[in-house]
Amino acid sequence: MSILKRAIEIDINAYIKSNETKILFIWGPRRSGKTTLINKLAKKFNVAKYNFDLASDRDKFAPRREVLEKIVKENNIILIDEVQSHPGSTIILKLLHDEFNVNVIATGSSELRQKSGQKFDSLAGRFNEIYCLPLSIKEIADNVNPKDSERENFYKNTAINSQIWGTYPEVYTQNNISENKRIDLLQRILDTYVLKDIVDIYELKNQKLAKDILTKVALQLGSEVSIREIANSLGAYHTTVSNYLEIFIKNYILIPLPSFKTNTRKAVSENRKLYFYDLGIRNMLIQDFRDLELRQDKGGVFENFIMIELEKTRRLTNTKVNFYFYREYGGKEIDLIIEDYKKNYITVEIKQNKGKSRDIFPIKNISKVITSRNYFEKLPTILPTPPTSTPATSTPKLKNI
Repeated sequence: MSILKRAIEIDINAYIKSNETKILFIWGPRRSGKTTLINKLAKKFNVAKYNFDLASDRDKFAPRREVLEKIVKENNIILIDEVQSHPGSTIILKLLHDEFNVNVIATGSSELRQKSGQKFDSLAGRFNEIYCLPLSIKEIADNVNPKDSERENFYKNTAINSQIWGTYPEVYTQNNISENKRIDLLQRILDTYVLKDIVDIYELKNQKLAKDILTKVALQLGSEVSIREIANSLGAYHTTVSNYLEIFIKNYILIPLPSFKTNTRKAVSENRKLYFYDLGIRNMLIQDFRDLELRQDKGGVFENFIMIELEKTRRLTNTKVNFYFYREYGGKEIDLIIEDYKKNYITVEIKQNKGKSRDIFPIKNISKVITSRNYFEKLPTILPTPPTSTPATSTPKLKNI
């Protein structure tokens, strides 16, 4: 299995080369490549890697100055994998930042915020954060670097494969295995990391219900998702379904797309659309890996594919925009509304084959259409270009180098 170069390595290297000593969090779902990044850094800088999934590594980080001082002396960069697995992570990281002039890079899931509660607030002003998600099309292209004459076919084939098998790194790089083995690999990721991990972390009571909820969402790609309808169909409480969905959103399994509300009475919708960060996982849930042309859901799958790519770009580039969909009472709809922080709007129609923009959005906007034929040209032009490509931060940006 080849090791791919990831887009966020630029941000990681900038952090290490700078004088920045804030903690650098790398958030993302399990199996998205965070551990591979940490291993590469450990080898490059000849330092230890600590995995907080292991009790033996957690025990090395007692929140005492003499203990942490020893670790700092042995490692000019402290690398921690699965930081959320240590209940005392927040206190330890705060001490490392406040007491020692050392780089700390910690990977994990965003549930560290939820599990730590107000304790995590003590890290305010002490960290930067970036995201490691399943591979984007641009990352794949940058690694393959196809010839100009092959670029169009490359993007076409990559899009098709991504819509069927997804882009988890270990699935994408296993291109020599049979389809049955690839399905087995996706099943293992779904069962072990998407479901069991989240159920264990949040101490949820029902893994089957979690899977059933995700499956219901998987069958509604491109449509509004009613929590009440899902709850009624599964015989579950409305609040339970809502809580499970929020957990899947916070752990990079689902992408929420709320409806755009205006002051006019034409817009309507209390529901959201929900998309998957990885279509291989979605297809595993509904157990359908047929060619796209044989599938009735190919339009919804393509819409999800475009939303994945735009969401990854937004997070990787720290572009300050919000995403919505828009629907009138009469039923007319725009697939995607992009709103920047100055209230400029881009309306996007996402069509599997061909289509045209609808002039129904009540605010001045720029309209664009993405299809399976032009997506590789259009995607880089959809989002506003951010001022710089520095990491997403909750504090001032890293200095340029």
